[in-house]
Amino acid sequence: MAVLPAVAQSPTPQQSSQPSQPSQSSQSSQPSQPPAQTQPAPTQPAPAAMQQAVQQEAVETQQAVAKGQPVSQPGAVGQAIDVTHPAVPVPPGPVPPKDIKPAPPTPIAVKKVELGSDNTWDPKWDVVIEENLPNELMSPGMSKAVKPFCPRFGQLSEGDKRAFWAYLFQALAGAEAGLRPTADVKHLDPTVAVRDHVSQKTVRQQGLLQLTYEDSQRYGCDFDWEKDKHLPVGDPNKTTLQPERNLLCGVRIMKNQLVDLNRPLVTKKSYWGTLRPGTMSYRVFARQMANVPLACGARTAPRHKSLDKGIREAAVARPAANGQAVAAAVPGGEQ
Repeated sequence: MAVLPAVAQSPTPQQSSQPSQPSQSSQSSQPSQPPAQTQPAPTQPAPAAMQQAVQQEAVETQQAVAKGQPVSQPGAVGQAIDVTHPAVPVPPGPVPPKDIKPAPPTPIAVKKVELGSDNTWDPKWDVVIEENLPNELMSPGMSKAVKPFCPRFGQLSEGDKRAFWAYLFQALAGAEAGLRPTADVKHLDPTVAVRDHVSQKTVRQQGLLQLTYEDSQRYGCDFDWEKDKHLPVGDPNKTTLQPERNLLCGVRIMKNQLVDLNRPLVTKKSYWGTLRPGTMSYRVFARQMANVPLACGARTAPRHKSLDKGIREAAVARPAANGQAVAAAVPGGEQ
């Protein structure tokens, strides 16, 4: 169980009865060891509400262990916010629990917990992502594509690589949908209000990653328009709004961009507007990457900025009375 990053304890002094250490002169013949590189500690304390939420997660994990359920590693340490998730239960799947590691919380996730919102990131979604990452996204060949946010990706353990990807999708969901699983946006601008060829209606971006029914044809996503078409806007039973289906579709789209099309993570041709450089949407995403896992060795942590910087920009427009809203970004760059 890990509620907060552990603080290293100072070694105890040697007792007089212990053998004395070799003198400096006797050590001179020994090859010198390079000094261990230390990583900076997270820079911002987590709000009390976030710490309490993590403690409750730890209680639930203990209950799962008592029932004999396998659990993951303790959560990865982020580089900006001083709080980590405990281990989480891991259902049977293709990845051993020892290679699963919950991601650190994004700034918007922390802020939402502080405000008492139910729409924040669930660490169980990390497991969904990490158990379904294709081998290509775990390979050393991904190092160049993700270098801006994880320079040490090629040197990371399996668990740390998976934690990075889980964090990235959390940040993407924060920038795209404000972490609301039922976010449902319809564009009113005729220049971007294109037709969804599956629903035969004006396209709507839906769910954590703001995806469409057309993605079921483009990427083989598990969305079912025939099942959903009679459900009201924002109904959590819609296949597009179910977090697991939405996130797994996002993994497919990410693989298409980085592997099949051999494009970097940040590109003007990304499916997601939040990954297109030079846009307001991208700046929102970049702010959410501030607490990327410390093991990545990135330099994305904000300096002298509050945790909620950019939170208002990350929240998508609320649907109006007629169920319509306007989004800041236009997903669908990949064709």
